[in-house]
Parts: sequence; structure tokens; C-alpha cells
Amino acid sequence: MSNTFLYAVTVLIWGSTWLAIEYQLGVVEPEVSIVYRYALASVVLFIWSKTKGLSLSFKVKDHLWFGLLGLFLFCLNYILAYRAQVYVTSALAAIAFSMMLWMNIVLSRVLFGTRAGGRVLFGALLGIVGIVVLFAPRIESVSFDDGVFFGSMLAMLGALMASGGNMVSQASQKRALPVLQGNAWGMFYGAVITAIIAAVSGHEFSFDATFTYITSLVYLAIFGSVIAFGAYLTLLGRIGAHKAGYASVMFPVVALVMSIAFEGLQLDLTIVTGTSLVLLGNLLVLKKSA
Repeated sequence: MSNTFLYAVTVLIWGSTWLAIEYQLGVVEPEVSIVYRYALASVVLFIWSKTKGLSLSFKVKDHLWFGLLGLFLFCLNYILAYRAQVYVTSALAAIAFSMMLWMNIVLSRVLFGTRAGGRVLFGALLGIVGIVVLFAPRIESVSFDDGVFFGSMLAMLGALMASGGNMVSQASQKRALPVLQGNAWGMFYGAVITAIIAAVSGHEFSFDATFTYITSLVYLAIFGSVIAFGAYLTLLGRIGAHKAGYASVMFPVVALVMSIAFEGLQLDLTIVTGTSLVLLGNLLVLKKSA
């Protein structure tokens, strides 16, 4: 599969998961929903691996990498992101999470010596400015009290954990560990660690047996986890986290487009301007060097 296809799949699916996550909040504690999501996703990947005859046996040191992947990308990242939205709006959360792009650029430079290049850096800057322009009207009336500040910090920490997970995946792929089986084990470990955190926190492992909760859970597990993470981490291994991370800037744009199409959000100058900046930044970051 081409890099363009992998990128499109990642952006379109994760851009739509914002709506699905809304249906996960309410009855079931966020940590418990995360456990269900990644437990189901890991089972699907284990079954798929067995069906395709892919080996699931790895050395102990390999499982350490899978465990780190689960901790950062499939556990802490989501716990912090879900909890952040208790205190802040989805607009603020989108701005905070888009900063993962810059975190990827910095960490890639520090850990792998990857030079982003002037075009990539300028494209990243345009993308972040575009996100701020897009969501500024939706946060201008927000009172930046202690709760909002705390929620913003949680969202930024969530983005940092996600970026850390990106680095773990890139490092493990450099060691020739397969993405598919790595995700299967990583999601399994992520579910186990999250379950321990939920149990220690005293959360009840309840279940919301409604159509909306179950369908959103299946969508998040199969499309949002199995397919999207498979596409994104494969892309990351090919082009590097400093470029693949731009997908985090595109997610909220897709979410806004869906709101315009299905929720009656009115198109205005800020949406057009912000989206244009994000798309231009996207072209600069992902354009191949001449």
C-alpha cells in the first residue's frame, strides 16, 4: 500500500473517531472503556495473525518494547486525553493534541538525529497556526480558570505520551519488529495496564449495553485501533514520526468537516482560512524532496 493511501486512511478514520468517543463517555468510566476498546482490538489482531500464519512468539526484550508501546500509545495517551475533556472543550483538546507534531519533530531529532528540514518546519508551523485559527472562535469565551488550565495540561501530557509511543514504535521498527503483531501485543499490554489503573482507582467495570455504546466501541476498536493504528505506524516507519505526526493536525479538520456535513455547523471565514493553512502545511510537510 502506498504512503498516500496509509495517510488518507489514518486521517479519515481518526478524524471520525472524535464523534464515536462522545458516545463512550457517560455511563462507563473512561479508563474502563479504554480497556474494552483495546482488549477487543488485540483479540482481533491475535486472531488475524493466527489466520495469516504470522508468528506471535517473540523474545522477552521484544515484549519490553511492546509493553512500552502499550503503556504510552494505548494507555496513558488515552487516559489523559479522555480525562482532559472533563475540564476543557474539544476545541482546546484539538489544539493541545495537534502539538504532538512538534513533539515528534523534537523527539525525533533528540533520539534518532532526524533533521526535519526548513520546509517541514515551516509546514508544521502553518499547520499549528491553522488549527489555532480554526478553533479560536470556539474558545474565545472560555474562562481560563484552574480547571481549564489543569485540563489543558492533561491534554498536552496526553499528546506527549502519544509522541513517546511514536518514538517507541519507530525504534521497534528499526529493530525489525513487525507492526501488526507488535500492535496486537501492544494493545494487549495497554488494556492490561489500563485495567490495573482502573482497578486501583476504584472504578467499577460496568458496561453500557446500548446500541450507541456498543457500535461506537466496535468502531473504535476495529477502525480506530486495528486499521488506523496499523496504517499510521506503518507510515511512521516509512517516512518518520516528524512527518507522519502531521496527521494529528489533520484529525480535527476532518472532524470539523463532518460537523458541517452532519451537524449543521456553518461554514465561515475562520474555517476556510484555518483549513487552507492546514492543507498548505500538509503539502509542505509531506512533499517529497526534489
